Amino acid sequence: MIRVRDPHPWPTTEAEAVAIQERLRPLVRFDGEPREIRTAAGLDVAYRDESDELVAAVTVLDVATLSVVDSAVVRGKAEFPYVPGLFAFREAPSLLQALAELSVEPDVLVCDGQGLAHPRRFGLACHLGVLTDVPSIGVGKTAMGHYEPPGEERGAWTPLRLDDEVVGRALRTQRGVKPVFVSVGHRFTLDAACDLVLRLAPKYRLPETTRTADHLGRSALR
Repeated sequence: MIRVRDPHPWPTTEAEAVAIQERLRPLVRFDGEPREIRTAAGLDVAYRDESDELVAAVTVLDVATLSVVDSAVVRGKAEFPYVPGLFAFREAPSLLQALAELSVEPDVLVCDGQGLAHPRRFGLACHLGVLTDVPSIGVGKTAMGHYEPPGEERGAWTPLRLDDEVVGRALRTQRGVKPVFVSVGHRFTLDAACDLVLRLAPKYRLPETTRTADHLGRSALR
C-alpha cells in the first residue's frame, strides 16, 4: 500500500499552491532508479464534459508482459481551478486516493503529465513522487518548452529546454508519429526514464501505462 509521506493541506488560492510547490521542490531527487523495475503504474484523470466531475484511474502493469495486474478508480470533483502550472492541485488528491487503494505497490509511477518540465520545475510527476516517495516520471503529450524534432527512427530524441535549461526530452516512440515528452519526476534519471518509456511503448505512441489508465478512466465515466 502506498502511503503519503509528507501530506499538506490542499490550497484554495494560487498563492498557497505556489508556496507549496516552492516548499516541496527541494525534496525532489533527480538521480537513481530502482534496481529492477517489475511493475509500473499508469496514472490518468478523465473529466466529464463541462463539469468538474472527474475519475482518477491507476493501472499497474507487469513491465515484462505489459499485462494489467492491479487497478483502482476514484470518482471525485476538482476542487481547484484550472491554472497553468498548478494542474497537480486539481488531479493529485484523487490520484493519491486511487494509489492508496492498490494492492500491488508499483516500482514506478508513470504520470500523464510533466515532471521537471514545469515553470517551477515541479510538475505532477514531481509532486506525486515527493508525496509518496515512489520513483516517478512524467510523459506528456504536449511539450512544456522548446525542442528540435528528433529523428524519425524509434528511440531518437532531442533535448527539451525551458528557460535555456534542459528539462526533459522529446522522444520518438514509434517511427512516423509525434514524439512524447519525457521528464524526471522523482528518484529517476532521464536516461532510465526514456529507456522505460520505450519498453512500455512497443506498438503505439503512448506507453501502455497511459493507454490502460486512460481507457479505465473513460470507461468509468460512461
